[in-house]
Amino acid sequence: MDLFATELGPKFARHLASAGRLVADSPLPKATQELVKIRASQLNGCGGCLDMHTKEAAHAGEDVTRLLLVGAWRETTVFTEAERAALALTEHGTRLADGEGVPDAVWAEAAAHHDEEQLVALVALIASINAFNRLNVLVGQRGGAYVVGQFV
Repeated sequence: MDLFATELGPKFARHLASAGRLVADSPLPKATQELVKIRASQLNGCGGCLDMHTKEAAHAGEDVTRLLLVGAWRETTVFTEAERAALALTEHGTRLADGEGVPDAVWAEAAAHHDEEQLVALVALIASINAFNRLNVLVGQRGGAYVVGQFV
């Protein structure tokens, strides 16, 4: 399906993107924002979002080793404690259907490393990237052709 060939599709996507821009301008570190978007997109199997966010992160100067290791973040030493807390919250917030929700310990760890504004931004980011992932997967948006800056 070509979402952008409809009347409603582009409008809906613009509203989702607008919400995402609020988070982009928040005090949540940019590197954390991209890592969260990449991890949620991996979990959701969203090739379109993975294509976009890995390329945007690399273009912004993110280390390629960190990008390659996001999927195995627990078994690495390249992420800060704050990033690890954000990635854990991302996983639990993305895998809601597993029935566990967000354990108190995961929330407490995220709160230990992020102030209230950053936490709000993190929660909003997790919600918005999951919405984008679902939209792209539903309509069959494939990764591979994204050009840096195309939608940013």
